[in-house]
Amino acid sequence: MADLSDLMKGARVAGLAGEQAVTIIDVEWFGESSLNVVYRTVDGRFAEQLVYPPDAARLRVVDDTSRWTFDGDAERFSLVAEGRRIRYAYLFDSRLAVHLSRIRPLPHQIEAVYGEMLHQHPLRFCLADDPGAGKTIMAGLLLKELMLRGDVRRCLVVAPGSLVAQWQDELSEKFGLEFELLTRETIDAARIGDPFARHDLLIARLDHLARSDELVEQVRVSEWDLVIVDEAHRMSAHWYGNEVSETRRYRLGKALGEAARHLLLMTATPHSGKEDDFQLFMKLLDADSYEGRPGADAPPADTSRHMRRMVKEDLLTFEGRKLFPERRAYTVAYPLSPDEARLYEEVTEYVRTEMNRADRLGEEGDGRRGNQIGFAVTVLQRRLASSPEAIYRSLSRRRARLEARMAEEQARPPEARLRSVAVGDVPDDDDFDDLSGDELEEVEEQLVDAATAARTLEELAAEIATLARLEGLADRIRRLSEHAKWKQFAGLLSDEPEMFHADGSRRKLIVFTEHRDTLTYLVERVTALLGSTEAVVAIHGGTHRLERRRLQEVFTHDPACMVMVATDAAGEGINLQRAHLLVNYDLPWNPNRIEQRFGRVHRIGQEQVCHMWNLVADQTREGQVFAQLLTKLDVQRRALGGRVFDVLGDAFPGHALRELLIAAIRYGDQPAKRAELEAIVDARVGDGLRELLDEHALAAELLADTDLDRIRRDMAEAEAQRLQPHFVREWFEKGFTSLGGRMSEREDGRYEITYVPLDIRSTARSVTLPSRYERVTFETDRIAREGRAPAELLAPGHRLIDTLIEVIDRRHGDVLRQGVTFVAA
Repeated sequence: MADLSDLMKGARVAGLAGEQAVTIIDVEWFGESSLNVVYRTVDGRFAEQLVYPPDAARLRVVDDTSRWTFDGDAERFSLVAEGRRIRYAYLFDSRLAVHLSRIRPLPHQIEAVYGEMLHQHPLRFCLADDPGAGKTIMAGLLLKELMLRGDVRRCLVVAPGSLVAQWQDELSEKFGLEFELLTRETIDAARIGDPFARHDLLIARLDHLARSDELVEQVRVSEWDLVIVDEAHRMSAHWYGNEVSETRRYRLGKALGEAARHLLLMTATPHSGKEDDFQLFMKLLDADSYEGRPGADAPPADTSRHMRRMVKEDLLTFEGRKLFPERRAYTVAYPLSPDEARLYEEVTEYVRTEMNRADRLGEEGDGRRGNQIGFAVTVLQRRLASSPEAIYRSLSRRRARLEARMAEEQARPPEARLRSVAVGDVPDDDDFDDLSGDELEEVEEQLVDAATAARTLEELAAEIATLARLEGLADRIRRLSEHAKWKQFAGLLSDEPEMFHADGSRRKLIVFTEHRDTLTYLVERVTALLGSTEAVVAIHGGTHRLERRRLQEVFTHDPACMVMVATDAAGEGINLQRAHLLVNYDLPWNPNRIEQRFGRVHRIGQEQVCHMWNLVADQTREGQVFAQLLTKLDVQRRALGGRVFDVLGDAFPGHALRELLIAAIRYGDQPAKRAELEAIVDARVGDGLRELLDEHALAAELLADTDLDRIRRDMAEAEAQRLQPHFVREWFEKGFTSLGGRMSEREDGRYEITYVPLDIRSTARSVTLPSRYERVTFETDRIAREGRAPAELLAPGHRLIDTLIEVIDRRHGDVLRQGVTFVAA
């Protein structure tokens, strides 16, 4: 028993924090009967405690000069020593995160995490592998490893809205990491006004943050060990003369860079084809290395320190086989019927007229309204090419909206009529090509039905009359039983050999369209053709994420479901490699979306050659551009391999393809202009693709045979040195039950924890531990075999394991200073 006067600075005392001895840092007396003691524990934490005379009975001054008495308790020594061995398992298991995750990583993923990213301090890196290469797996593996090593506690993931749920699910299911979603409710519930301070593991929507100046500022002053940004190319900025125009997303990127110790950007399309804009993007990682605007003749920036890019065709398995199968694309041209050709010409003439009026608005200083009108009529043109149903519905809605507008204007005083036309709040700096599928559908619906260039009631009435006439023509055509495009598609479904297995049964197929009206039209017709409502499912921007996941499961696992019809909302974040056949019923005007769609089936796990058919009306002006583009693309694919799809977006940077198509619509009847457009396509898809592939080859990384051998050897060594699960289980059972915890084995290898002691739950500082666990296991292999309701893996890095180590250290850590004599039996 110690006297209070023995509690002096520098003394080592047991009893203040359990059985372990702590070092007194300072004391402050209050009169002669009590004092405040500040002390440091064996694990380096500081604490303080008020001590009174009755407390002296439980205190004991430790004499360090005789600490190695070798009379310590062997059970306590074993618990403490084994707990510390588990805590520092990563020191001898160099691939600990791999062994504790429900994944089977591939060589390029292991090399990215353990060969390139893990050793960078601080990490400032752009992971730019091709779509489908498993970038989410690499990010989760990096995060898990950094957390196991104690380098990351707080992590923020920023992703497009359509991908946040997928991130949350994959981090939970594959890595056992439970992230919270940042929602409006979360922000409103933040009592201290900072929603980022309440959660250590958080996922936020990119545009939810970018569109709020308040949230961007809160991000800037928050502190994160690691920030991961998916689809990071959306954080773009552009040079205009000598000035940089920063989008809201780019300003968010700068704020994230200031808040993060480690920053990981992920994108399959880091380079838009403009070197100066690309270096602005890379400036988010290192402002000094990419400072200033590169000159016209300047060589491409050296990104070897900050970026890794591997293309699909170069990726290998551990056995040295190609990871991805071949990709083949086909152009299916079809002629319009006379009635359809007439509808096409008349709607195109209306679109051209409205584009000219939009140009005049821009010349007169109303550029924003002109851009909206130009976008709206462009959408009409795309719906015209999509299906009779889509153009009819669009013309009908637009006519009804403008009629309602006419009634509103007639009720106003003459001097206030048509002063402005509000068509929704679309941010000025949003690039339509950067919008997600969901967002693009929403913006199109806002603009296409309402934006008008009419400046008088007479002009508005004339436009309404034109729309009514076109609507009537479209209605007559949509009521026909046969449409040229559908007839061609139905022929593919019925006659194309690739649509069937050798036994005659139908293969699964994905059909992409850009418009919801066409989606409805296709679902009805494909259902009738196949004769079963169970054979077809559909996903569009309005499909809730849980329903989207259910439909994905139905398409993947239900043998009765053969066709998925989808808009580009399904082109993001959905893995559909159960199928290997894809039809583009509509071709997107953004070439990156072609690769994005192909990437839904051409992913890790795909073993079949992937086929894609593109439907094109080669009599239309934009169809002629597409037909020439796809023909050239097929020639280059045969010469250069399927990788031509990977650089197609770079061949038409920014709005280049959109601008070509609009030029074809407006001036395609002029032979000179048509020849000019053909020359541009030839240049960009001919020698241009070959040059782009050569540039990518210089920037992309390759895994040579020697690299593959090294990675295989490292993985084998790590497997031999890994901490075996039965050691963790034996230690946990002893330590947990010694503290009053209760657990029982439910079945072979699976346990139920019925009570977690309060001492353990109150020690967990950054997380809330439950009082019980329904199913836990210590075997990683068992987790990989579990079905829909797997047991939770208790292993190094798990919050319950880490907290138990901390409690045992606090209670029994002093035994390591005593020593133990082990005598052989």
